[in-house]
Amino acid sequence: MTLPASHQSPATAASRYSRRSVLTGAFALATAAALPVAAAGRAYSAAGPEIIGCDAWGARAASEPVVVLANRPERIIVHHTATANVTDYSKQRAIALARAIQTYHMDAQGWIDTGQHFTVSRGAFVLEGRHNSLAELNSGRRQVRAAHCVGQNTVSIGIENEGTYTSEAPPAAQYAALADLCAHICDHYGLPASEIYGHRDFNSTACPGDRLYALLPALRRDVATRLGTPLSEPEPNPDEDPVWDLVRQTTGRPPAATLDEYLPAGLLP
Repeated sequence: MTLPASHQSPATAASRYSRRSVLTGAFALATAAALPVAAAGRAYSAAGPEIIGCDAWGARAASEPVVVLANRPERIIVHHTATANVTDYSKQRAIALARAIQTYHMDAQGWIDTGQHFTVSRGAFVLEGRHNSLAELNSGRRQVRAAHCVGQNTVSIGIENEGTYTSEAPPAAQYAALADLCAHICDHYGLPASEIYGHRDFNSTACPGDRLYALLPALRRDVATRLGTPLSEPEPNPDEDPVWDLVRQTTGRPPAATLDEYLPAGLLP
């Protein structure tokens, strides 16, 4: 499953987004604190980000029919892949990642298809994960049942972000693509930007990494800005938020950060 390892510089990858109204020079910012500032200057387009569908990246057929639920999702859950923080920002790398994740989920985990709905590569390419996720997002009426977060697979949209963000922040272009995708999902499904969470909010895992998790409040604000609906709801509070009550009821304890996601060696070049 080795694809040509063509490499693009971070500036090349970011240029696709700077043409879509990112502040000049935003993608040269290197600190996590600067990421939300860069993203907040963007003008949201109702057309949403370009999403590479399953057919376009060569996904295998699901091993059994993918279940389409009658309900809309209630929230978005952000993940990281816990793979290497590569400097290959190419489309070929993004496609190789999508194929590797599907192979791992189907052949090692025994799932019917890729577990998450969407994936954002370090080069800021957005790909469909589980089959039919993109079509249902475009309809805005239903969602695909997934396998990205125990207890949330029928009521949430899962987004994987390529990389490991325990001690390193995601590239600014990737963060901007994530914010664009979240805004697009919120727009189509009528979700408020406040309904964006991390995997660790619901399961015992370190996902999406301390650095990316710390960016979620800023991500909510940036998504709200894109939608033109400033965030007016309070940030999640472990003592008051009903979602945290759900976590406690499901697990018997507050979320803990103990496990990482990963892909076995050899699945990616």
